[in-house]
Amino acid sequence: MLFNSYIFIFLFLPVCLTGFYLLKDRAPIAAKCWLIGLSLWFYGYFNLGYLAIMLFSIAFNYGIYSWMLKKRGRLTLIIGVAGNLGLLLYFKYTDFLIDSTNVIFKTDIPLRHILLPLGISFFTFQQIGFIADTYRGETKRYGFIDYCLFVCFFPQLIAGPIVGHEQMMPQITAIGSKKGMDGEKFCRGAMLFILGLAKKVLIADTFGKAVDMTYGALGDGVDASQAILTILFYTLQLYFDFSGYCDMALGLGRMLGIDIPVNFDSPYKSRDITEFWKRWHITLNKFLTKNVYIPLGGNRKGNVRTYVNLLAVFLISGVWHGAGVTFIIWGLLHGIIYVITRMVRSHGSHKDTGNVGQTSKPSNDKKTSGIRIADILSIAFTFIFVNIAWVFFRAETVKDAITVLKSCVMTPLSIPSRNFAGNFNLNEFWYVLKILHIDRFIFAPYIMMVIYTVAGLIVVFTAPNAKTVADRSAFTLRNGILYGILLLWCVVSLSGVSTFLYFNF
Repeated sequence: MLFNSYIFIFLFLPVCLTGFYLLKDRAPIAAKCWLIGLSLWFYGYFNLGYLAIMLFSIAFNYGIYSWMLKKRGRLTLIIGVAGNLGLLLYFKYTDFLIDSTNVIFKTDIPLRHILLPLGISFFTFQQIGFIADTYRGETKRYGFIDYCLFVCFFPQLIAGPIVGHEQMMPQITAIGSKKGMDGEKFCRGAMLFILGLAKKVLIADTFGKAVDMTYGALGDGVDASQAILTILFYTLQLYFDFSGYCDMALGLGRMLGIDIPVNFDSPYKSRDITEFWKRWHITLNKFLTKNVYIPLGGNRKGNVRTYVNLLAVFLISGVWHGAGVTFIIWGLLHGIIYVITRMVRSHGSHKDTGNVGQTSKPSNDKKTSGIRIADILSIAFTFIFVNIAWVFFRAETVKDAITVLKSCVMTPLSIPSRNFAGNFNLNEFWYVLKILHIDRFIFAPYIMMVIYTVAGLIVVFTAPNAKTVADRSAFTLRNGILYGILLLWCVVSLSGVSTFLYFNF
């Protein structure tokens, strides 16, 4: 089931909230079971086969966890991790491995075409983290109901964030301990859900139409302007799509009294790639740091070993995102730039001054101007690199990625086609242009594309993130009307519903 669908907004969510708050104070265990049941419905709505796989994964991992509580040994950990990775390897990477074998050894093994269960990468990593923490002695004894809800809680089930037991279990076990509903938390959760829905439905999907058009026409050739714009549009689409999903997940969690960890913090404001990975997919970065980078030795065994460990983490990140050479290249590109950045810092050529906009206090205006220019150049360089790397993330094949990049420099610049720009001419905006009699001008088809692009860049570079906006929104009639109009606009636009990009991972 999709967050951005009529059945979720008008049936699933009201039923879920009503049942939960009717049960929470009277029967907390029943309230947890209610959430588990609704979460299973949410997941099984896509495919009942998916549900059986997830239930098997939950039962297997809870069995490993229970075994560890009795006898915490390395063998148990190895069996648990191997079981999880085996499940992930079979469903996600079997065809990739067969295809690679056919290419390398000139064989003709038929592909299995195994259907990838939605969210398997997320709930598998979440449970690997849980049993690894149990091995380290960091978890407590939890009942099966609490563990089941921890894994299948529907807001974060399909596309994250990858939550840890230290963040979620205390809240899950405490369900029913506080009577009534936290009205402010509920309302701010609803605001955050609406903002995330708008990011997905009104912004990401619009950019996605133009991106899909270009990648679907690579065989016919694209000029430099369309290729460059497509790269930029995908960068914006992916951010608004994935962060929009996570905003909706956080909002839904708040509506149920659960705080889900933030997964995005304005990543395109980053001044270098190390800061980018502190702001993009934060929970994945924390998982890989804790469960891969540190066990490999972290930065405790010298610079060379540190750089090798970092490259290993980014390689795993690429492979985790998708079964294909393009994802491996994407991961290694980020890893190489990350290592180079660490090398420069270790030689004292660059001093980290904290988050964007937080610099040391200058002694004169000239110094202030220099720092601002340096920050702008650093942000621009990082943004350009991220754009280029995303090409491999989006392309179906390495050949397609190279075609797009070559088109940027080896074909002439020209005005994009009207069909390409027409992806941004949504009916509601085109009617406004007609009323204002602007549609008659030759540049009319390009107006909305320019507005979307400029607005998108302003948001990612200057605006606070959606969580901050929701937290700062005052409870006034004016804001209530604005959020209501935004929700109505999103609902009206759901006829063009699409899945979230990270559902593929």
